[in-house]
Amino acid sequence: MNSHSNIRTTRVAKAIKAPKSLTELKERVLCQIIRFTDDEISCRLMAMGVLPGTKAEILRKAPLNGGFYIKFDNQRVALRKDEAASIMVVGI
Repeated sequence: MNSHSNIRTTRVAKAIKAPKSLTELKERVLCQIIRFTDDEISCRLMAMGVLPGTKAEILRKAPLNGGFYIKFDNQRVALRKDEAASIMVVGI
């Protein structure tokens, strides 16, 4: 194995760990919530049990930029696009 293949693998791994909005992920990608961008929405999400450090997964995306069906801690929740966009995640 040469050194170039090791460098490429490292870059891919770092790119996956970059924080993204939950809405940027594809369906069935496991991620971990790291923070929220909107204080008002974060209060509602935390009241539902969506907390930083929680593992989450998009089960379905509604067509035409609709809502998101999210799974976290064996719970399933439907979120509006603005709510899901305020959740920052990293890939696992």
